[in-house]
Amino acid sequence: MWRVSLYAAAAVALGLAAVDSGIRLENVVARSGLSFYCDSSPTANRNQPETMVSGVALIDYDKDGWLDVYFVNGAALPSLRKESPRYWNRLFHNNRDGTFTDVTEKAGVQGEGYEMGAAVGDYDNDGWPDLFLANVTDNQLYRNNGNGTFSDVTRSAGLLGARLNGRKMWGVAAGWFDMDNDGDLDLFVSNYCVWEVNKDPFCGPNPQTRAYCHPDSYQPLPNTLYRNNGDGTFTDVSRQMGILPHLGKGMGVAFADFDHDGWMDVFVANDNAPNFLFHNRKGKAFAEVAMQMGVAFPESGAFISGMGADFRDLDNDGWEDIWHTAIEGETFPLYRNLGGGRGFEELTHRAGLGHTTRNMSAWSCGAFDLDNDGWRDLVTARGNVQHSLAMLSMRQSEEPLAIFRNLGGNRFADVTEAAGPDAMKPLLRRGLAYGDLDNDGRLDLVTTTLNGRSEHFRNTAAGGNHWILFLLEGVRSNRMGIGARIRITADDGRVQVNHATTSTGYSASSDHRVHFGLGKAASIRTAEITWPSGAKQTLENVKADQILAVREPMPPRRAPAARPAKR
Repeated sequence: MWRVSLYAAAAVALGLAAVDSGIRLENVVARSGLSFYCDSSPTANRNQPETMVSGVALIDYDKDGWLDVYFVNGAALPSLRKESPRYWNRLFHNNRDGTFTDVTEKAGVQGEGYEMGAAVGDYDNDGWPDLFLANVTDNQLYRNNGNGTFSDVTRSAGLLGARLNGRKMWGVAAGWFDMDNDGDLDLFVSNYCVWEVNKDPFCGPNPQTRAYCHPDSYQPLPNTLYRNNGDGTFTDVSRQMGILPHLGKGMGVAFADFDHDGWMDVFVANDNAPNFLFHNRKGKAFAEVAMQMGVAFPESGAFISGMGADFRDLDNDGWEDIWHTAIEGETFPLYRNLGGGRGFEELTHRAGLGHTTRNMSAWSCGAFDLDNDGWRDLVTARGNVQHSLAMLSMRQSEEPLAIFRNLGGNRFADVTEAAGPDAMKPLLRRGLAYGDLDNDGRLDLVTTTLNGRSEHFRNTAAGGNHWILFLLEGVRSNRMGIGARIRITADDGRVQVNHATTSTGYSASSDHRVHFGLGKAASIRTAEITWPSGAKQTLENVKADQILAVREPMPPRRAPAARPAKR
């Protein structure tokens, strides 16, 4: 009670006392049927992956305009195989009436090994979103066949996973982006640490009650970058593109063009190691610039447990900011983009997120507008990391969600309690993906719980604010328009920026449609779209409260060359 009072007092002192914003979240899983049990196969040996499962992805796999949901699961130990259906990954079809149906077997996406994260992207530009899984065991690529089923094409695509000293590296998360703007999606995989089953170090307190070890007990790994060859295969270009030399314990991966030079950059939140910011040098190489840009670690100078991350403009100044989660005692850092490639400044404490998040542990996260007021809010899936089950009871490990309302720029207030009792329920949450599951313009959440049931949070925020979702289709750019940047000017004069991406949080993949809350503005004066190809498109007088499909314009035809006159 003393701790809660202290943080409440600090919030008041900063002028950030929580107000009832009208944000409401209701867990409707009992009637929606979106129920999934995450099974990490916990053992007395305290294998490190047992604490980290699992990811979740939103994917409109049948292209009916409604988001479906895919959950990633663990496997039996020590085999690291899905020995029974209890370990299957699960795909749920959106029935478009608020309910979901398990179609896992029909779709053929049960998975095979011990799996962690999911990434959605149309890698072959056939118009159907595909699914990549970052795993402890071999990674997997499921190609969408366009008929409700998927084919495992991992081996033929060359994506089983990079090896180090003969062992496949442990993948935690992944994301699709077009690194060279050639019109097809490339793949970035964040790898965690060197690990073998039942060979974790002994970290006390005694052989009968072993603890999970701190990340410092494990050796770091490089990340992996794959170039799309455009023929269904990929090439590992980690070395030649400058990714391989940098060792860390990769967790969340997020993409944005932070300096607006036309090339997508990569942020990786590292666990107890400096974060990475890979600056894209025109598709020819990447330079790791986190230290120079001020996002390697917080201003305290200490390494922290970077977990999930999102890369969005939080203060509506037109430049994408970085926010990521960590564990208790560390805070969740917020880095404001100074613009023009000048770097970032940490605003965690000034934004009201310092004292508030210091007593929290969180995994996946998202930066999106919950109440459609035109400012992106912050949401986390919380749960302790459980370094020692001997000293930490399950009840002490469980935590509620954390919802921080954007008060207009760089100030946030914790409104979790006001969001309703379902948000306050303490659990060991891990995954979180966000998107508009019922197409009502309000972004919903799906979360996973370590060795527990998933949650389907329907956003029931008070109405009255307007919104728009852009559904992009690339022509010269990749088909999903991943990386396209949209700048809108609403009829009230307010300007916002957002971009198309599916890579959010920790091991998660969110709605690929580009969302804007518009507040009281009922229309948009202009929407300026910059496609990855470099094409620019302007829409005028766009009505609010719709899902707007936008196709990239074809390049103008060249006039035929003049023929020489006949003699």
